[in-house]
Amino acid sequence: MGHMAGKDLYKKLGNKIDNLTIKAPWNDAFFNILKSLYSEKEAEVIIKMPYSMSSLDRIHKTTKINRAVLEQILDQLCEKGLVIDLDIDGVRHFMPSPMIIGIFEFTMMRTGKNLDSKGWAELFHKYMSEGGMYKANFARGQQVSLMRTVPHDDSIRPSSYVEILDYEKAASIVRSNDKFSLGICSCRHEKSHVNEKHCDSPMDNCAAFGYAADYLIRNNLAKEVSREQMLDNLDRSRDLGLVMNADNVQNNVTFMCHCCGCCCNVLRGLNIHGYSNVVVTSSFIANVEYAECIGCGKCAKACPIGAIEMKIVEDSGDEFPKQEKRKKKMKPVIDKGICIGCGVCSLSCKPFALSLIKRKQRVIHPETTFERVVLQTLERGTLQNQILDNPNSFSQAFMRGFIGAFLKLPPVKKTLMSDMFRSTFLKSMETGIKLQGKGWMTKL
Repeated sequence: MGHMAGKDLYKKLGNKIDNLTIKAPWNDAFFNILKSLYSEKEAEVIIKMPYSMSSLDRIHKTTKINRAVLEQILDQLCEKGLVIDLDIDGVRHFMPSPMIIGIFEFTMMRTGKNLDSKGWAELFHKYMSEGGMYKANFARGQQVSLMRTVPHDDSIRPSSYVEILDYEKAASIVRSNDKFSLGICSCRHEKSHVNEKHCDSPMDNCAAFGYAADYLIRNNLAKEVSREQMLDNLDRSRDLGLVMNADNVQNNVTFMCHCCGCCCNVLRGLNIHGYSNVVVTSSFIANVEYAECIGCGKCAKACPIGAIEMKIVEDSGDEFPKQEKRKKKMKPVIDKGICIGCGVCSLSCKPFALSLIKRKQRVIHPETTFERVVLQTLERGTLQNQILDNPNSFSQAFMRGFIGAFLKLPPVKKTLMSDMFRSTFLKSMETGIKLQGKGWMTKL
């Protein structure tokens, strides 16, 4: 195996990770994370392996690394959560872990002896707090996030209940799967080491399903649980008023986070850094029936993103009961521009004056992981790496540059993401991937 040296090696590793599905801009904090987590040999493997999910045979062919050595290093990387491995029709496939969801989460989910969890937490916290990663992924109004909010069923007005689709129901997501895992919440674990965990929320509720659960279980990053235990976990999160943020797909949901406002890095992207698009909203939005509201303020305290403010509202005689006419009352006012439709506010409202109703504007969630990755990388300027994924091919490097420049043109990106052309574009991408013999990717 040929060796690169020092900071140049880790700069190339950082560039590779930055060109995956989520942008991870380079700075000293990022360098320190990479230096702490990857050995030089591991870094070389990541740099040379394809961008997308590939078999051991293909990785061996593209990297020209001794097969036995390569497999050993890939095994080590999987155990550390730095490479994701899946069994596809009996053949093991590997993919470099992106920063999110991947390097950060899986590192902070690791358990066992001789782990520098505190050191890693401090490194990640510095990197996240600087805000560069949020800016790189969300500052241009990107619509496709990794995560979407799943509303609490009990928070939706009965009249709207029939309009809830199965992928919008947490319990339905659980019941549609047959393999489950629970692991340590990476965000709470990180915040606990930097003294910024200000809640009593449990650590052991990071949920995964299907092939994602299988990956975590095999690599000792989470423990296997039953469907009943997973449903109990949902009930616990409802009782604790946690936000449920799931994989932003309609089919084959792979994970569901149970988030609090103080620890969750996704919600902090909204709360602290001001990017309302860091998580895709549910199809619902909070709404107050002022005639039923007693002005207790519990909803405002419960809201994990500060979208509700108690204000003095003067009764007009239309919204409030007659006995309250011309009185000034403290009432909740919802900032509908940032409300994510989680329903946590409603869980604390005893008179059920505040509940979720259907949004007027349609919220689009990709159907599959394949669709999400295509749209997500198109928005972030890295789709060409998924199409031409061999980093060691000079011809592919040229074509990546050409296609990448074309796809980054604002009119092109806007057209492909539009309601009129998005479906046709995704179908074309699906056809292309099938012609490459990777049709299985479209079913993930």
